[in-house]
Amino acid sequence: MSSFLPVLLFGIAGVLVGGAWSLYRQGSGKFAIGVTVVLALLALAGGILWLWPGGD
Repeated sequence: MSSFLPVLLFGIAGVLVGGAWSLYRQGSGKFAIGVTVVLALLALAGGILWLWPGGD
């Protein structure tokens, strides 16, 4: 399970980046694009931090 979560977070980040790009191409509002990008960055950061060598 410990190696599944980062892969899932990276996948979610990829889907959100694709969604943000699609919103941008469709001319959606900047707020919707910004929220999607922020969520993608949070998912990406979560995946990276999960793999980061930690204290335990």
